[in-house]
Amino acid sequence: MPDPTSDSELLAAAQVALNVHGGVLRELGRLFGDHGHQLYLVGGSVRDALLGRLGTDLDFTTDARPDQMLPFLRGWGDALWDTGIDFGTLGVAKGGDRLEITTFRADSYDQVSRHPEVRYGDNLADDLVRRDFTVNAMAVRITPGGPTEFLDPLDGLAALRDQVLDTPSEPEVSFGDDPLRMLRAARFVSQLGFAVAPRVRRALQEMAPQLSRITAERVAAELDKLLLGADPVAGLNLMVETGLGDVVLPEIGAMRMAIDEHHQHKDVYQHSLTVLRQAMDLEGPEGPDLVLRWAALLHDIGKPATRRHEPDGGVSFHHHEVVGAKMTRKRMRELKYSKQMISDVSQLVYLHLRFHGYGDGRWTDSAVRRYVTDAGPLLGQLHKLVRADCTTRNKRRAARLQASYDDLERRIEELAAKEDLARVRPDIDGNEIMRILDIPPGPQVGQAWNHLKELRLDRGPLEYDEAVAELLKWWNEKGRPNV
Repeated sequence: MPDPTSDSELLAAAQVALNVHGGVLRELGRLFGDHGHQLYLVGGSVRDALLGRLGTDLDFTTDARPDQMLPFLRGWGDALWDTGIDFGTLGVAKGGDRLEITTFRADSYDQVSRHPEVRYGDNLADDLVRRDFTVNAMAVRITPGGPTEFLDPLDGLAALRDQVLDTPSEPEVSFGDDPLRMLRAARFVSQLGFAVAPRVRRALQEMAPQLSRITAERVAAELDKLLLGADPVAGLNLMVETGLGDVVLPEIGAMRMAIDEHHQHKDVYQHSLTVLRQAMDLEGPEGPDLVLRWAALLHDIGKPATRRHEPDGGVSFHHHEVVGAKMTRKRMRELKYSKQMISDVSQLVYLHLRFHGYGDGRWTDSAVRRYVTDAGPLLGQLHKLVRADCTTRNKRRAARLQASYDDLERRIEELAAKEDLARVRPDIDGNEIMRILDIPPGPQVGQAWNHLKELRLDRGPLEYDEAVAELLKWWNEKGRPNV
């Protein structure tokens, strides 16, 4: 994003952004005013308005208690949800906007868990000082006439102008209250392109172990947001340099100890960050691809465990893709990712090296079919990952690798034009297998199906009579049970 140059330019950008939502802001200001309550736009909504990137999710704070808001919001909004009511938050949908309105808070923390003792506050100042960073501690007063007053008691505008993340109170207090804020710092570095203040960096280094207080699900959510940011490499570097990564993603920092086999990068860690950047460059108009970004980051995490110093002075990492896929599954399970997410990312890690056996294009059609079948719906992402993994500075070698992959994609297209590569199945289905062999449902049907699928991968589509003959041959030689 462009660097903001002055406070006046930032405030002008905010006015333009808020005007887009002028209708709903005036209505909501009138609604709260008619019921005798204050209302303020706060947090990330004010920050993003100043940066000219305000979306349709708007955050507000008010002196009204949830039970006071419920009656008049229920009649005004298109939809209302109260899943956060225990924390003083009500959600409202109105037109195309999604609003979250929270009662002033003056919570206290026990410095052991991240769960506060929820206490409602009675003024805006106390609410703002309990927020994570000063750039998120600004407010705009909303009245029946719309936005009227910009409030910045903690100099958030100056921090925004200088692109610095600092805490409203001492960072040790802020992070002790909620250690997740440390990971949010890395996430905002990725999303906003900001740097952390020196005292914040020192606190991150000293307090990183306290991240262990945070649930895996919360950590994973922050890591996803970090990876989907505009500059995830900056966020990852902050994590690794401060020790946050040692707590939540130790495999990443561990890659700094391994030298990649091409000797063209300082270490595997830097190589992996380059692959991540290059994978992002290959993303299409549909936007960021979280699976691809995770796979790009993790594709070489198996290298430290498989590093071998060879007699000729070289370094090898045999089967690092197999080890890396296992490590990926283990880490992502610990972070409580979905089975589908774990399967997709680990499969890409497992397959990312297979192309390097393609050589000068001597793969058989069977090998091409297996490549496509093993990738399945991930084939497009595998194409991008493999291309992104080419980070050599040798221009001739890079051109040769890209040309070789161009050739593989061409062969895939040619085979796909002749047969259904996207869904390779046996030429005879399970019901027909049972009819031909006169057997009931059971393991033997699956064994026969797998045998025919292997034939299909090796030889391509078979005529029906040929497939039946192969099935009977297998049955007579191996499939029929001993009597």
